[in-house]
Amino acid sequence: MPTTLENWNPGKAENRHPEMTYEEKEKLFLEVKEDPRYEDFLYGCYECGICVSSCPSARFYDYSPRVIAQAMAREDVERIYDIISEDIWNCAQCFSCVRCPRGNNPGGLVTLLREVAVRNGLQETRDVLQGYSRVIYKVMLKGNQVSPDMLQPDFFPDWGPWVAQFSANMPVWRKAIPVDTLRGVTDAAWRTERKTLLELYTIWFETGNMDIIKEIDEGLYDLLAEVMQEELEDQ
Repeated sequence: MPTTLENWNPGKAENRHPEMTYEEKEKLFLEVKEDPRYEDFLYGCYECGICVSSCPSARFYDYSPRVIAQAMAREDVERIYDIISEDIWNCAQCFSCVRCPRGNNPGGLVTLLREVAVRNGLQETRDVLQGYSRVIYKVMLKGNQVSPDMLQPDFFPDWGPWVAQFSANMPVWRKAIPVDTLRGVTDAAWRTERKTLLELYTIWFETGNMDIIKEIDEGLYDLLAEVMQEELEDQ
């Protein structure tokens, strides 16, 4: 259920997600609570609002680190499921909220909630992360980040109309940027050594990151796994 002005109710909403049983929602909460980091991230809430006032995401979204801390402290299973399915991806993970006088770490709680959402393959999480599949592909396969050649309107429509202008004028930008800065690399931000890439591929598999990718986007997993496994077999 998408959040709207009509249905937004941060503390008292009831059964906003009837497609999930209470037991399924509780299972997700207990998975978060059983994480060894949980006790270090949550100590209660003074409701002072310092976390909200320091949160950049709270300025632009229906998002509140205080609501997250409160819901977790009250073990409000229904509200926690609202948060895990609707709110957690609005967090910038800047951790400005850790200035909490009670010692809470709402950003850390969001990290735990995200990990549980991904591990359980929640549909809302699949939908949110779909837009990042090209970035994930680039980072995991090239050991690199977004390159100028990836600044295309159909790649990142959420980046706004300026991307189309930037892309159309790419030859001008390239002439303006010193060659030494580009280092002769246009399809990546920089070139990663093969030895480093193979180490990264091994880490992605051994730490379970590839299993997580498979859980949320099987098509992306197949693309990555085929290249990585072939490279690892050839070393």
